[in-house]
Amino acid sequence: MLRRTFLASGIALAATPVLAAQKLPLDAISRYIMEITRAKCDFVQINDDGTLSTGTLYVSRPGRMRFEYDAPEDLLVMAGGGQVAIFDGKSNISGAERYPLSRTPLNLILERNVDFGNRNMVIGHEFDGTATIVTAQDPRHPEYGHLQLKFTDNPVELRQWVVFDGQGSKTTVVLGQFERPDELPGSLFSIEFEEAERRGN
Repeated sequence: MLRRTFLASGIALAATPVLAAQKLPLDAISRYIMEITRAKCDFVQINDDGTLSTGTLYVSRPGRMRFEYDAPEDLLVMAGGGQVAIFDGKSNISGAERYPLSRTPLNLILERNVDFGNRNMVIGHEFDGTATIVTAQDPRHPEYGHLQLKFTDNPVELRQWVVFDGQGSKTTVVLGQFERPDELPGSLFSIEFEEAERRGN
């Protein structure tokens, strides 16, 4: 179950000695996410049992994301074509275990139009003194779990997220500094391409 929940956390204070961090409004957070078209960063994942995993995250909004895990993990998680695919070398060598993206909390930040303020998805909007914390879930399907996002300001940056799946497992992903590449190959997010590569086709 730990390998089925993926993603998660780390928070840095984005304040100066003069200007203190402030709670970010939901429309500013929505604009920030909408402006992410392509991104790449390192991540550290804190699993539900306390173990750590590391890797590289690729994002191509809307709808596409890729988590490449470092060795010794033999794990790849992809979102593309409306699906989330999990390639686990210990159990499914060539084929992926697939789930509809719409049934995962990731859909809340990968959908084309993100508007936390005007949709009944936000169930928490708090400030802990250093970061704005937004908790969101699909109001039509709360059983799919929920997603907790942490943002710093000056400038606005997503620094952490925590996924709580429908079974109660928690996975935290600490995000490194985002790079904004001009291009990312479409093959990074193609489940069919990855399956063909693993079959040697």
